[in-house]
Amino acid sequence: MKAVMIIYNQAHTEKVEFLFDRMGIKGYTIWENIFGRGSNTGVPHLGTHTWPEINKCALTVVDDGLVDNLLENVKRIDAVNEEVGIRAFVWDVLKTV
Repeated sequence: MKAVMIIYNQAHTEKVEFLFDRMGIKGYTIWENIFGRGSNTGVPHLGTHTWPEINKCALTVVDDGLVDNLLENVKRIDAVNEEVGIRAFVWDVLKTV
């Protein structure tokens, strides 16, 4: 199993939730009001007057076989408007309870 963390501009919320539904991913957690700077452009998303954009973060744990498809779909979302921003990170899940 793999943990996939997707950090995205809040403008992508409906797309990410639709993606989970379409892929049959039922279990996930979403955090709101995530602040930071992207590694590609470095544009801050800080929720301030100067840098008003805000991110969200979704974490899901999926079977290994879903990871490549999930990442490919994240790339497709990003390709529509790269300036908005969405990134995914994957790591192994060794145990769960």
